[in-house]
Amino acid sequence: MAITLSLEPQKEAKLIAVAESKGMTANDLVNQAIDKIISDAPEATTQKEPTISLRGLLAKYGTASSAEEIDQNRADMFRNFPRSDF
Repeated sequence: MAITLSLEPQKEAKLIAVAESKGMTANDLVNQAIDKIISDAPEATTQKEPTISLRGLLAKYGTASSAEEIDQNRADMFRNFPRSDF
């Protein structure tokens, strides 16, 4: 892969001078710097944990109550509840 860096002329000249003083090409010097950065970086996890669907999150609660069961439970709960409409 080829990456192009936009450097100011002063930085480019300094990079070339430093590389030549070390007996390297500018490309080799940059590769060496990149290798050091990569080796110092923590290992990145490339695999993302799979997301669990909402259905999967709620699966531990079993099947949902039907509308009839909900109506029956509501009627049972409010059977002895005081009414004010009479």
